[in-house]
Amino acid sequence: MKNFIEELRWRGMIHDITHEVELVEQLKEPTTAYIGFDPTADSLHVGSLVQIMLLQHLQRAGHKPIALIGGATGMIGDPSGKMEERKLLSLEDIRHNESCIKKQLEKFLDFNCGENSAEIVNNYDWFKDISTFTFLRDVGKFLTVSYLLSKGFIKDRLSEGGDISFTEFNYILMQAYDFYWLLENKNCKMQMGGSDQWGNITAGIELIRKKNRKQAFGLTCPLLVKADGGKFGKTESGNVWLDPAKTSPTMFRQFWLNVSDEDAEKYIKIFTLLPKEEIEKMIAKHHAEPHLRLLQKTLAHYVTNSVHNLSFDDTINLHVSSNVLFEDGTLDALTGLDEEGLLAVFEGYPQFDISEYRNELIKGINILDILYLKTNIAPSKTEARKLIEGGGDIHQYAKGRKREKNCLRR
Repeated sequence: MKNFIEELRWRGMIHDITHEVELVEQLKEPTTAYIGFDPTADSLHVGSLVQIMLLQHLQRAGHKPIALIGGATGMIGDPSGKMEERKLLSLEDIRHNESCIKKQLEKFLDFNCGENSAEIVNNYDWFKDISTFTFLRDVGKFLTVSYLLSKGFIKDRLSEGGDISFTEFNYILMQAYDFYWLLENKNCKMQMGGSDQWGNITAGIELIRKKNRKQAFGLTCPLLVKADGGKFGKTESGNVWLDPAKTSPTMFRQFWLNVSDEDAEKYIKIFTLLPKEEIEKMIAKHHAEPHLRLLQKTLAHYVTNSVHNLSFDDTINLHVSSNVLFEDGTLDALTGLDEEGLLAVFEGYPQFDISEYRNELIKGINILDILYLKTNIAPSKTEARKLIEGGGDIHQYAKGRKREKNCLRR
């Protein structure tokens, strides 16, 4: 069995640990641990990949991972890190989102490998039959109001003039009970999550300690922030999703190619399973020849293929797409692509249908009119002429304009 804690530590994936000495001893034998996933959308995004990688490392170290889908807690909404209450979801929405998330998790975790097979559970399955009286008696009395008010995310909400509903207040009790239920029914002794979950995790440990005097453990990973201070996983167009229908594989790959050198050095450890020696050699080579962007290209290839399970042909088309749109700017790579492949290359970018001008094209309509009058690609005929004279390279033409327009070609 690999040393789970040491593996996470060199990769920069540990923020806090409870009872570390005892946990290291516990991990000398197969141990079950879980992470909760919020089913408020029908896809996870790249921010969730950190938690997924935690479970993947756990399983590779010989332990059993459980992914908890918050069907019940998702109907309330986690108040952690939020300054206002989240929109409540219906059970139908929750079930649909759960099925979508499960398919994404199956790409990373082995659900058929014996004793440490991964497992997915939904807390709605045990909360749906609990009465209010039973919950208040068996859970509520063990965690005092003063204890709950001491949690950082509640203090932050109240100190900044916000408010917290009784529904949200009980979210902590519900997540604490999740940990208790999993310990009692699945022998799950550890909960993991992002550092913003520390208050919820420690509440579960406290409930377990008071209710049945057993030892439980918590481990959190850092919340990633980009080197420039921006939020990880956010682009101008919004979240970077794992669902190709929400973020195309082309744009997903480009997200990783665009990360800074500083971030790439950090991400290569977190988002790949490459061994320490190989990563250290890669970083050294990157420092020697930064213009090759070795770390970014490795990240883009590795993570995109992990998330999208691309075939050989899909991978080739993705490289073609990236080269055409972002690197060499030539159209030679498009030769031989069928209609489906060609459309995939430009998926996610502004497109214009000029079929209605077919007769005008046949008669010889001026290309300047197409660029300016019919599509608005260029703001004027003068700019359209500059675009054509520049070889159709919108990168040079649109320098300084909004980034989303930098993807167009002649």
